[in-house]
Amino acid sequence: MTSRKPDEQLARDSRLRLVAPRSVATARKAVTDRRTRTAPRPPAGTPATADLANRARASLTDAVRLARWAELHLGGADGAGPAPAGALPAAETERAAAQLSLTPGQIRVGWDRARLAGLIEMHGGHARPGWRLRAWNRDDTAVLRGWVALFDAWSLVHPAPADIAPAAVAEVVEAMPQLLSLLQLSAGPVTVPDLLDLLGQRVDELRDERCEVPYESTAQAAATPQAGPAPAAPPVPLARLLRWALGGLAAVDAVTLGPARATLTPLGSWAVWVKLEQICVAAQSPAGNIEQSAAAMLHGCARLTPGPARAEYLAWLAARPVGRAVSELLHAARGEDALLRGLAFEALRVVGAPAEPEVRGASREPALRPYALLWLAEHDGVDPDEAQDVLTAEEQTWLWVDTAAAIADHGEAELLARHLDSAVRTTVPRLLDEVRAVGHPRTVQVLVALAAAHPDPALAKAVRRAAFQVHTGGA
Repeated sequence: MTSRKPDEQLARDSRLRLVAPRSVATARKAVTDRRTRTAPRPPAGTPATADLANRARASLTDAVRLARWAELHLGGADGAGPAPAGALPAAETERAAAQLSLTPGQIRVGWDRARLAGLIEMHGGHARPGWRLRAWNRDDTAVLRGWVALFDAWSLVHPAPADIAPAAVAEVVEAMPQLLSLLQLSAGPVTVPDLLDLLGQRVDELRDERCEVPYESTAQAAATPQAGPAPAAPPVPLARLLRWALGGLAAVDAVTLGPARATLTPLGSWAVWVKLEQICVAAQSPAGNIEQSAAAMLHGCARLTPGPARAEYLAWLAARPVGRAVSELLHAARGEDALLRGLAFEALRVVGAPAEPEVRGASREPALRPYALLWLAEHDGVDPDEAQDVLTAEEQTWLWVDTAAAIADHGEAELLARHLDSAVRTTVPRLLDEVRAVGHPRTVQVLVALAAAHPDPALAKAVRRAAFQVHTGGA
């Protein structure tokens, strides 16, 4: 006679006990298992990653020392902390200079570099160590990302001359990627006259793209005969701005300067190559991801392995303001496609600290809360393998169902069955009770797909029964 309580029979069957708790597998594996993509190799002569990371560590030695000093001395019981704008107060600057045997000027420079490299983060007016500082001595990738963040902010490290119009400075900053590409492709010194010629051409192109009318033409057209000809606008001092830009890049150890020439350092050459590859990868993707919406970009990245996908996220983010990009990614995460939800938060991990306020706001939305809490935990330095401890049992179950929905929509039956076997509860009946109670909108579809995918008839029967109970509103 068959049992009238199949769930009890399943609970007694040791074959159906679930594996030990572990992190929920991301739905990305459901589609990346089908296709892989070889990562591009850096140019011949590029130092190994470990060597590049050691060069970056050497470049940021003072910033790291200051960040570790700030970890011990700022934001403690004495209430000491940075000014509202994030600058180190004069008293703390003097104290750090005395204790670290540096000048106050070196402390101010080191503080800015530490913040820009992510070694120090500002939270509620207080400084605290960034996750990169915790990983500094053991994670070469974290070191290189920190240095690249500083490299991207070279124009903040080395302020522009105060007597030059901000619009002219902005044009030069916008034109510098072309000059850096020339330096990288030349694989050697480039003369300042050649760089100046390219800078002038690029600035002219930028003005043409904006359809600007020369100042002299508009001024002369508006002048009356009585007023006489209008004075010509002062020429933009491109040579001076080029010296400033090269000085800023040298300040972050991206270029070395010689007599009337400039050369990329190994770090600078590697960073420019990485950025060129990011643009090429995204531009060559089937969906043309750079110009796509966030949802279309994430769909285009779904079949990529994490490395190439990260490169596409970076290229997509570089093409739009950070605030707009974060809003677009969260909008995509609110859609019905569970796979896009997970991928959107992967892309937000690439954004980093600028996304924190909006992610914190998203943690109040039930559908996004588990993803947002995991993002915030990892942003605060929690190991990704331990980050799930910040979720309640209900939130973990909701995330498990959402991931199962992504696999059901985009994966294969075998992967869906393995996802059931990777659940974080002890037995199938207990898991099904929690899934029924969590109220995920895709619960019925997920359970039906799990029942169809699993090879064990007894387990499949219990899952189908649970799906029927949810569908009919039964207990």
